[in-house]
Amino acid sequence: MDTASLGAHDDVRTPPRALATEAVHAGRDDLARQGLHAPPIDLSTTYPSYDSRGEAARIDAFAATGAEPDGPPVYGRLGNPTVARFETALARLEGTEAAVAFASGMAALSAVLLVRGSMGLRHVVAVRPLYGCSDHLLTAGLLGSEVTWTDPAGVADALRPDTGLVLVESPANPTLAEVDLRAVAHACGSVPLLVDNTFATPVLQRPAEQGARLVLHSATKYLGGHGDVLAGVVACDEEFAGRLRQMRFATGGVLHPLAGYLLLRGLSTLPVRVRAASATAAELAHRLAADPRVARVHYPRIGGAMVSFEVHGDPHEVIAGVRLITPAVSLGSVDTLIQHPASISHRIVDAEDRRGAGVSDRLLRMSVGLEDVEDLWSDLDQALTQGRGELREQPQRTRTRQRS
Repeated sequence: MDTASLGAHDDVRTPPRALATEAVHAGRDDLARQGLHAPPIDLSTTYPSYDSRGEAARIDAFAATGAEPDGPPVYGRLGNPTVARFETALARLEGTEAAVAFASGMAALSAVLLVRGSMGLRHVVAVRPLYGCSDHLLTAGLLGSEVTWTDPAGVADALRPDTGLVLVESPANPTLAEVDLRAVAHACGSVPLLVDNTFATPVLQRPAEQGARLVLHSATKYLGGHGDVLAGVVACDEEFAGRLRQMRFATGGVLHPLAGYLLLRGLSTLPVRVRAASATAAELAHRLAADPRVARVHYPRIGGAMVSFEVHGDPHEVIAGVRLITPAVSLGSVDTLIQHPASISHRIVDAEDRRGAGVSDRLLRMSVGLEDVEDLWSDLDQALTQGRGELREQPQRTRTRQRS
C-alpha cells in the first residue's frame, strides 16, 4: 500500500456534517476505500526514496511555504501520516483550514511566539488569568517576548506597532472567567488573536467563528481524554499553519505518531464525554454553591466540565481528604481530578499577580469526569468536612524576575 495514501489530506470532499458526526469520521474518510476500519499507525521516522531529485523538490517547496509535501513522506520531522489524520480532524471540529500538532501544549504556544518573533513582532498583549506556565513563559521573556497584561477592555489601547499576538484563555484557567471573544477579536484589528480553547473544546465554542485566527489546545486534556497522551495543537488558517510547520521542523517539537493515533481516537468520543461530564459538573456546582463550607463557586456560562470553588476552611485538607476523586494536576480525563492552583499549576506565577487575577489561596480547581454524580458528591462532602480547619500560610515562592 502506498504510504502517501494513508495521509488524511487527500481529495475526499464531504458535505457539512454535525459536530458529533465529524468527531467520529473526520480524518478517517479515506479508510473504507482502502479496506481499512481503524486508522493505521505509521511509526516510521524516515522514508526510502529512489527519486532524490523529487525529494529535493518537495523539501524546497516545504522550505518556501511550509505546505505539507506532496507525494510520499520524507522524514518524520516534516510530518507523519498518522499525526496528519488528527490534524485534519481537529481542524474540521474547530472550523479552520488547518491544524498543526506539537509534542505538548507549551510546545505549541512556543512555536506561535517564535513564528511571530521571527517576523520582528515580539510584543504580546495578554489577559490574565492564563495557565500558569503560559503566564510564566510570557512574563519571564524566555523566548525574547515582551508582554503587556491588560483586561479585555484594554486590548486595543495596549497594541503597538510591534505587537505580534493577543492571547486570551476562555474559560480561563483556573477561575473559569469568560471573555467576549468577538469583541476582543474586533479590538485586535489586524493582530492575530490566539484563544486557548482547552477548557471549552470545540464542543462548547469555536473561537475561529468569533474572529480568532489561532485556536490553541493542550490536547493532553479533553482531546485525548484519558490521561495517557501529552500533546498540543494549533488550529488556524493554512498560511499560518505553513509557518508553524516550518518552526516545528526547525525546533523539533513534533508529536509522536502513537500520540496522534490516541488523539484521533479521543476525538471520536469528545462530544459525548464533554456533554456528560458537563451535566455532572453543573449539578456539583449547584450543590457547592448552596454549601456553607464553600465561600464561592466559579462555573462558566457556557457550561463545561470544570468547576472551581473557594472554601472557608483549609483547601489542603480538602485535597488530602478525597478518596474517589484523584488529587492530581491536569484535567479533561474520564476520572475526576482536583488540585490547588496556588500550590501547583499557578505556583510559578508571582503571588501578587496570581491573586490579582482572582487565583486565591483558598481556590480549588476540579475537572469533573464520568463518574456518578452521587458518588462524587459523597466524596466531596466528606472531604469538605475534613477541610474545615483554618488555612495555614504557605511559604512564599521566590519572585520571578519580570521584563517590562
